Amino acid sequence: MTCHCISFYTTILGVLLLSLLYFAVAVDRTNFKTCDQSSFCRRCRKVKPNETPYEVVSSTVIQNDSTLQAELFNKDTGVSYLLQLTSLKDNIFRLHINEKSPLHKRYEVENALQDHPRQAELKIVESLSNNVTVTSGPNKAVLHFSPFRVDLYSGDQLVVSANARGLMRFEHLRTKAVKQSEDNTDNNAGNPEETAQYPGDGAEDDPGAWEENFKSHQDSKPYGPEAVAMDFSFPGAEHAYGIPQHADSLALRSTKTTDPYRLYNLDVFEYETNEKMALYGSIPVLYAHGKERTTGVFWHNAAETWVDILPSADNNMVDSIVNFMSGNVKKPQVESHFMSESGIIDVFFLLGPKPLDAFRQYTLLTGTAPLPQMFTLGYHQSRWNYNDQEDVAQIAEKFDFYDIPMDVIWLDIEWTDSKKYFIWDARKFSNPLEMVQNLTTKGRKLVVIIDPHIKRDNTYYIHNEATANNYYVKHTDGKDYEGWCWPGASSYLDFFDPKVREYFGGQYALDKFQGTTNDVYIWNDMNEPSVFNGPEITMPKDLIHYGGWEHRDVHNLNGMMYTQVTYDALYKRSGGTLRPFVLTRAHFAGSQRSATVWTGDNAAEWEHLRISYPMCLSVGIAGMSFCGADVGGFFKNPDSELLIRWNQAAAWLAFFRQHSHIDTKRREPWTFNDETTQIIRDAIRIRYSYLPYWYTLFREHEISGYPVMRPLWAHYPGETATFAIDDHLLVGDAILVRPVFEPSVTEVSVYFPGEGKDTWYDVDTMQENKTPGATRIPVTLHKIPVYQKSGTIVPRKMRIRRSTVPMKNDPYTLVVIADAEGKATGKLYIDDESSFEYRHGKYVYLRLNFDGKMLSSRYIDNQANFETASWLERVDIANPPKGVKSAKLTSQSLGTVNLEAKYNTNNNVLTLRKPGVNMGEEWFIELIN
Repeated sequence: MTCHCISFYTTILGVLLLSLLYFAVAVDRTNFKTCDQSSFCRRCRKVKPNETPYEVVSSTVIQNDSTLQAELFNKDTGVSYLLQLTSLKDNIFRLHINEKSPLHKRYEVENALQDHPRQAELKIVESLSNNVTVTSGPNKAVLHFSPFRVDLYSGDQLVVSANARGLMRFEHLRTKAVKQSEDNTDNNAGNPEETAQYPGDGAEDDPGAWEENFKSHQDSKPYGPEAVAMDFSFPGAEHAYGIPQHADSLALRSTKTTDPYRLYNLDVFEYETNEKMALYGSIPVLYAHGKERTTGVFWHNAAETWVDILPSADNNMVDSIVNFMSGNVKKPQVESHFMSESGIIDVFFLLGPKPLDAFRQYTLLTGTAPLPQMFTLGYHQSRWNYNDQEDVAQIAEKFDFYDIPMDVIWLDIEWTDSKKYFIWDARKFSNPLEMVQNLTTKGRKLVVIIDPHIKRDNTYYIHNEATANNYYVKHTDGKDYEGWCWPGASSYLDFFDPKVREYFGGQYALDKFQGTTNDVYIWNDMNEPSVFNGPEITMPKDLIHYGGWEHRDVHNLNGMMYTQVTYDALYKRSGGTLRPFVLTRAHFAGSQRSATVWTGDNAAEWEHLRISYPMCLSVGIAGMSFCGADVGGFFKNPDSELLIRWNQAAAWLAFFRQHSHIDTKRREPWTFNDETTQIIRDAIRIRYSYLPYWYTLFREHEISGYPVMRPLWAHYPGETATFAIDDHLLVGDAILVRPVFEPSVTEVSVYFPGEGKDTWYDVDTMQENKTPGATRIPVTLHKIPVYQKSGTIVPRKMRIRRSTVPMKNDPYTLVVIADAEGKATGKLYIDDESSFEYRHGKYVYLRLNFDGKMLSSRYIDNQANFETASWLERVDIANPPKGVKSAKLTSQSLGTVNLEAKYNTNNNVLTLRKPGVNMGEEWFIELIN
């Protein structure tokens, strides 16, 4: 036998060294580029405003039913481009610009859009010597010829302009210029195709145009400079939001004196807060919001992208002084500048006008998240790593012992045989099927991690099959790429290849993935992809994917392609009956269709707790509502107060999971003291009581595209005080949450929106807050401020059990808070909580209405049909009508039933106990004086 001892020890040493890098106590900024170190960002940022060389050739303008088409010409380079401006349904326009005759095809993003966007009729209404105007419904677009600019109007109001500042840059494909010899002769005169084509854009002068070095890594750039960029102006807007993922405020900050925001999926361990650095995901959608409207742009490009932001306050600072002196009032305006390394210019304009309209328009393009199974909305317990199957069993038993509900236990990478995914460690997990069955008998599930790196080990069947079938990402010379990750030497499957997707998806089949059942779900981590010894801890850009595309073209898509494989595999595994659950770290536009997301490797610090809210709000308005953060922090050890506050805050994020690093102390809810256990238990139980409301919101997200968790300005778009608030959130439109993000405080500032038109009631005491706007609210260690809005009806379940499964048929409580007119509305959605039968009409969707005298439940969809055993146990009505002595319920199954009505004089709540009506039928309750 040949000895591989040297290579073995080299591998071990390499893994140890790289692990030390990964476990660094803070992010090493030198591992990641700045804009100045990125040649294309440098070039794009140097473009001088108001000197654009691009102009439309007026004689080429043509129009069909939905598209205006023209030739765009760069007068400095002589290069021609094809421009298409298309009108789409629901107040959306699309601008598409590509080279007219490129040297080779440029990459256009695939898979981000859920379908071909539906087009709308477009008409030319005015054609002048220097512009043409088209209309589509209430909207108007003006294409200016020279200088090139596109203005988009809602009615007669200008809402967004493209290239208004003239920062567009489209680096045409070219051959590399040949340097002249000292005697001024062409060293390659006999080979004319080697001379430069179309000089004049200055790219050739950049030392990183044709190859670029960063630390010890060299990017060969065989196609040379190919960046694209464009600026967008938003008249009337005050703040910009979106372009996640960044550990920064929800309202984007000015980049006037800093680096731009970066969109480039990277493994940034223990990232810092309040930073514009790239993180694990990149969703290039931006919203600009002002008192009058919300407008968005979706930059449909998967290459590395930098975005400059100039909010209105910064943008207008100098002008404001001049205008103040002259008595003029300058209209606010937000400026942005998108810069991508390759691809084309393909941008969608979302014309709103309201915030929820813009959010819906984006999800019409990229899709919504499918309704998750109910168990996914419960509490998840994770750690890197639970030691073995006995450890898993003991954890589950202790949740029962302490009467704390829990739905899922997670296993990190140590469940595998030496990091060989799909193969269990036979010593630690000798009988995984038994472990899974012990969980599922109590209504719980298991999630295991499957990462994209494949261990280069000739005893590993996946590596052998991937090598034999050419399934790996390649070097330019056609050889398999090898990098370093948790297994040591690793290669990476090319998920852009349909054959690879089919092959890898097949590994999830129950007869292939031994030791699993349909109750085992999947966590896809490290899928940026993370490569410990790669440039910026990721894959080199000049590697080759299926179709001949460079990694630079598709980098930000990689994580989404991986999760889509997993989602499809889980769907197929159950015969299309069960809704898959996949957690991802890397994400892009459209990832919401296949995965849940979390905020990555945070730390047990108050600021990381604080930043979890704007981070989840940001991805939420970018389509990914199912977001959470590692409770307690992944790195470091929280004290009991921080862990309490984190659980209280996370109970109001969509994804609720505790997770921690292998070197941290155990932090299950019972590991501190009795008081800590009790408070965390209460926080988790409150979460479970609101699951009917969460579930209804997720169904409404699938239908409408509205985020489940929303910033305050989404529902109060004209209330300027809400624009910069990101330490509060709204769950739907009814629940306002303001967690405690600082240690040892006895009060916090809560902003109650609505300017007095809406009032807010403490969900625990049902006491009304009578002071609109910012108010100091007392807090204790046991309580954070959570309020329900007047005029709403929220469904709850008050019988909390060990998991969601035994709660399925439990009765409902309706919390009704009447507004100033004595009215309230709400919705409730019910189905089997796990299958896709709801897509075949097997559900109940109810509109709940209280008019001051009568509470009713009516079908929203009369064609739907689902039998539920759940019934109505209780109705609480805050701010009720006076003098009610009894109530009368009427339904088809019960006929007419008299109910006792009882007032609570302490908080002015009227309670109707045990109406007893089945929640699957229509009914009404009349209040009687």
